[in-house]
Amino acid sequence: MKKLTVLLLICALAVGCAGCGGSNDGGNSSDSNAPAESGADQDEADADTEEPDAASDDGADEKSEGVMTYEEYAAAEVDSEVVVETYVQAKQSWWEDKATFYTQDKDGAYFIYDMPCSEEDYEKLVPGTKIKVTGYKAEWSGEFEIIDAEFEIEDGSYIAEAEDVTSLLGKDELIDHQNKFVSFQGMTVEAAGQDDAGNDVPFLYSWDGSGQDGDDLYFNVSLDGETYTFTVESYLCDNTTDVYKAVKELKIGDTVDMEGFLYWYEGVNPHITSVTVK
Repeated sequence: MKKLTVLLLICALAVGCAGCGGSNDGGNSSDSNAPAESGADQDEADADTEEPDAASDDGADEKSEGVMTYEEYAAAEVDSEVVVETYVQAKQSWWEDKATFYTQDKDGAYFIYDMPCSEEDYEKLVPGTKIKVTGYKAEWSGEFEIIDAEFEIEDGSYIAEAEDVTSLLGKDELIDHQNKFVSFQGMTVEAAGQDDAGNDVPFLYSWDGSGQDGDDLYFNVSLDGETYTFTVESYLCDNTTDVYKAVKELKIGDTVDMEGFLYWYEGVNPHITSVTVK
C-alpha cells in the first residue's frame, strides 16, 4: 500500500514538473519575441540617434546669443556694428597681417575685407571653418562688406553648394544673393574689347585692357540679349589656376557654365572660380 502511495506521489510529482517545464517553455517563447521588440526599440533608438545629426545640419546656422541672423545683418545700417557667425568659403588674400574672405551661412553671405589676421591663423581658416566675426558693416560701390573686424574660430563646418542664379540676372532680387557662391548656366561669350589690330577679343587684362598676364581677367557673357561683365579676380584665382587658363582660351560665341562668388561693383560683377565650355 505504501509502495502504491509512493508511486502515486511520484507520478503526481512528474506531472507537476512537466507543468513547470511548460511554463519555462512559455517563458522562453516569450523571450524569443524579445529580440523583435528589442529590434523595434533599437530602430527607435537609431532614429533618435539620427535626429541630432539632421538637427545639426538643419541647425548649422542657429546663432549664439548676441549674434545676428543674416536677415538682421542685411537690415543693419551701414557703419553700424555687426556680429555674425559664418563659414569660410574661400580666401582672397593675406597681406601685412590682414586678410579678405568670402564667407557664407545657410541664409546668406558675408564678404569680410582686410580683417586683422596673423599668417598662422590665416592658414587655419580653410574652407568650411566656422568663425564668429565682430566688425562694422560697410558699402563700396554697391558691395556690402564687413570691415575693421576681429574674429574667433568656433566649432562647426559648412561648405555651400553653388546656387543657380541664372534666371535672376537682370532682376532686382539678384542683389539679395550678394556674395553667395553661385552658378550661371548656358551663357554666351561675347567680345570684351579689341586688340591693337582692331580685332574683337574674348577677354581683357584689367577692366580696360591695360594689364598683363597675372592681372584680373575681364570677360563678357550674355543671356537673352543682355550682356554682363564677369571677372577672374587674380588675388582669388591667379594665373596658375584652371579658371584663369580657361578664360584665356575662350572663344567668342562659346556657351559656358560658370561658378563663382556674387560680388558687386557698380552692379553685378561675379568673381568666377570655374568655367566649363559646353
